[in-house]
Amino acid sequence: MDSELGAELLLLVVAISISMALIPLMIRLAPTLGMMDKPDPRKVHAMPIPRVGGVGIVLGALLPLAFWLPWNDLTLSYLMGSVVLLVFGIWDDIAELGHYVKFIGQFIAVLTVVFHGDLYISYLPFMGMEPIGETVGKVFTVIAMVGVINAINHSDGLDGLAGGESLLSLGGIAYLASQADDTVVTLIAVATMGGVFGFLRFNSHPARVFMGDGGSQFLGFTLAFLVAYLAKVTNPALSPALPALLLGLPVVDILSVLVRRLRGGMNLFKATKNHVHHRLLELGFYHYESVMVIYSVQVTLVLAGVLMPYESDALIIGFYLLVCSTVFVGLKLAEDRHLKVHRGKSGTLLGRLVEGFNVDGPVMALNYGLMQMLLSVFLFAGAVLVVDVPADLSLAASALFVALSLRLWLGHRVWFLYMRLILFVAVAFSAYLLEFYPPAGWDGFSPVYHWFLGVLAVAVVLAVRFSEDDFFRATPLDYLMVLIVLIFALMSEVGYVDSSAITMVLQLIVLFYAVEVTLKRMRSRVNVFTITALISLGILVGRGFLF
Repeated sequence: MDSELGAELLLLVVAISISMALIPLMIRLAPTLGMMDKPDPRKVHAMPIPRVGGVGIVLGALLPLAFWLPWNDLTLSYLMGSVVLLVFGIWDDIAELGHYVKFIGQFIAVLTVVFHGDLYISYLPFMGMEPIGETVGKVFTVIAMVGVINAINHSDGLDGLAGGESLLSLGGIAYLASQADDTVVTLIAVATMGGVFGFLRFNSHPARVFMGDGGSQFLGFTLAFLVAYLAKVTNPALSPALPALLLGLPVVDILSVLVRRLRGGMNLFKATKNHVHHRLLELGFYHYESVMVIYSVQVTLVLAGVLMPYESDALIIGFYLLVCSTVFVGLKLAEDRHLKVHRGKSGTLLGRLVEGFNVDGPVMALNYGLMQMLLSVFLFAGAVLVVDVPADLSLAASALFVALSLRLWLGHRVWFLYMRLILFVAVAFSAYLLEFYPPAGWDGFSPVYHWFLGVLAVAVVLAVRFSEDDFFRATPLDYLMVLIVLIFALMSEVGYVDSSAITMVLQLIVLFYAVEVTLKRMRSRVNVFTITALISLGILVGRGFLF
């Protein structure tokens, strides 16, 4: 795995960390700010939920991009448009703006990209290599981008749905951009994925936070920007029909809803319960099952886009329509026959066994202690065993060392120094160093390292499975993670992805879950894990500056 991929993984980790650090703070501030999503007949939640997750998504993505992203008129127009949508989104989440006011913000953002950034579509499906005129291209791009913004916005109807769909699309876009060596698209896609990953940690059913319009409009805008950039700048040889597969189900879903509203003589902009996720719920699918079904359709479309980017427009559109029509015809047949997926509820033996498991007993206490020890060993190894520590990473470690010292000493008096953020980045630093600056003879120790990760993963699974307060449990996010790992594995087998990328992804998944569980179980901020983290950061500072 080359250093460029390492930088992208580091960007992903930073974005995740910022998002996960900001969202709990925003959840506490939501009632004061008036950013609470109250139940109503067209929604599926029964209690007010903070809708502040978009702040974590957007800032998690934009703050690192401000440092990583090369600046020019086009990237600056994207950043400006994103900020405009965040402002309008927060305003809407507070004041419940009408659709027309939201359209103003959307058009400002899109017009900035199209006219200031000069980004517009030049080729349309089934028109061959004959470019359309600049005026037509710009008008089409504005309409299409606003349409995508609203498609993602309206898909945000179930916990984890819009975020997971967007994550899959971003992954496909990032892969195609990396194959064409396009830094801009790759960095924006990776940073946005990080912001979404951090949000999904709090948005899996039952959600503790919603993304709100501030998040969903930003995701739609980013996806629209990236597919336009991919087709216009990154690789104009890509099929003009490819965006249909990369954007996936939300586009055809919003179009079907508009058709149903037109046929019913309803207001086109008035929200109704006609979306795919609403219809799955009406058929009796549980909340999390509906999300998983849609994830499965979305991953099918996006993966097809990744695997056939240069195929004919007819083949791509034909496959897209085949998958989507299968979904909608299946829904219609099931509705006409009044089918119900679940006709009753029954307790499970596994549930009773879990309830009877003593989570505070000696076995689980040993499990949590083992997890803390393994994380501590990992941090220390990443600081001591690696052959070199880059100066820029050492500088970042010095800031973390100071922040963690103050947090351990002063506690909640320095509430803005997030323990989770500091420890996540510290663990990510160790993973990065062990991957790119491994100790001499590291290959000989790889079986030991694999056993280490395996034991840590088992400890995490036990902690998750027997959690007493549902802090962790099997969710659509877990299903999404499994899908992502399987995709990496499949693409590695056929030569599309370096197998070392899978190792890095699996490492980060296991390590981050372990940190989350450890933080949840900490009885005191001063313990073996946090002290080891402090010592390891100090070693990184010394090695980077003194040796």
